[in-house]
Amino acid sequence: MIENFYSPTYEVTPLTMAVIPHQDEGGRSGARVLEEQEEYSVHSSPSKMIDRACKFFGSSLRGRQDGTRGICGITHKAPISIDPGSGMYFFPTTSPTNPKCSWIAHSHIDQVNQGPGRRTEIIFKNQTSILLDVSFGSMLNQVQRTAQYRYLLDNRIKGLQNQSSDKVAEPFA
Repeated sequence: MIENFYSPTYEVTPLTMAVIPHQDEGGRSGARVLEEQEEYSVHSSPSKMIDRACKFFGSSLRGRQDGTRGICGITHKAPISIDPGSGMYFFPTTSPTNPKCSWIAHSHIDQVNQGPGRRTEIIFKNQTSILLDVSFGSMLNQVQRTAQYRYLLDNRIKGLQNQSSDKVAEPFA
């Protein structure tokens, strides 16, 4: 994995596993982006990066949070779908307004383990791991809430696709 590569124009993609807060050597706040094969440093906060990714797909972080509330009633630390078509479901580790908030991609998680103290280790499917200052119980709750939201949204989308396939117009003769 490439480390400490600075990218001024990074976009969150289906390969993104986590966006975590980071301070560079000069003390400037930004984010560390973990992907399946690479790692980037950027000068935006994790929540700003997630908001920008939501805007790329036609919404905003606030819009995605409102959508989550409407689908399953989750109001605090709401998981979001940046793009359900490509499986980009992320959840925050704390309030997204907290500068210590990290965003984790649900589909990349392999294991969640109790870490030392009140910390939690996340092991991703590529066997990369991170240790976060979040309690194990809170992290498990976020993973489960994201799974519930993902299930409900995916079922809605499938239901609409099934309805629309029944209403296909006949071609002109």
